[in-house]
Amino acid sequence: MSTSIKENHTYIDGHKIAFREQGQGSPVILIHGIPTNSLMWRDIIPQLATNHRVIAPDLLNYGQSEKPKHADVSINAQSHMIVHLMNALGIRRADVVAHDIGGGVAQLIAVNHSEKIKKLVLIDSVCFDSWPIPEFEPLQKPGAETKMNLHEFITMMRDFMPKGVYNKQAMSDEVIDHYLAPWSTENGKRAFFRNLRRLNKEYTQAVADELETLPHQTMVIWGDLDPFQKPEYAGKLADAIPGAELVRIKDAGHWLIDEKPDEISRHLKRFLTESSTGFCT
Repeated sequence: MSTSIKENHTYIDGHKIAFREQGQGSPVILIHGIPTNSLMWRDIIPQLATNHRVIAPDLLNYGQSEKPKHADVSINAQSHMIVHLMNALGIRRADVVAHDIGGGVAQLIAVNHSEKIKKLVLIDSVCFDSWPIPEFEPLQKPGAETKMNLHEFITMMRDFMPKGVYNKQAMSDEVIDHYLAPWSTENGKRAFFRNLRRLNKEYTQAVADELETLPHQTMVIWGDLDPFQKPEYAGKLADAIPGAELVRIKDAGHWLIDEKPDEISRHLKRFLTESSTGFCT
């Protein structure tokens, strides 16, 4: 096993894609959502790396990955990027663990590239018509970006992030700084608004009926107090995927990986190492 998390990058379709990596063995891909980046997995990666090669990319236009002005950054495009990244890293199949819009990316991969996924974990995932969240909808309107200067934007985001946790101490100023750093320049602000404009529930609605065909052993994890992806969607998503296990995390919000990393890690390690008997993986 690697002794520390390594930061690396490669190029997909000409764009730099940054990723964090640790460990050896069966590969696990960790996919973040918005407005976070691969740092959200900082406490999860070392625990999974005891038995796995763990790779946590920054999606295109997020984190340390390239922020091109005109590239498609929808979850559909991101799903293709993840498949290309796996191919570039020599990964034929992997367990996929995904949060927020990353969960939408993972659903699209599971439906359209089923052979690339071994086990699937969806954590407080966008699904069906659960998104965009009301907090983001005003920011998607024409002119919203130009009406807000950089200071106002960062102030808004600093106020937004703690709303996603039950335990406010989990979203400290230091953690917020990690998440907002990629957005804290004019170029970063523009990139963030490009991402906002591509949040589209039509992608998850388009594959909703196909979830029942997924062959992957699946676990759905949800914070029972998630204010953004409402807890009622947890059962709906788990019911849609054959044999899916549902785990509700008590006293946790949307950023439950920041709130309860050890509890999340225990569930992930147990699920990823248990027998897959009865599933076509």
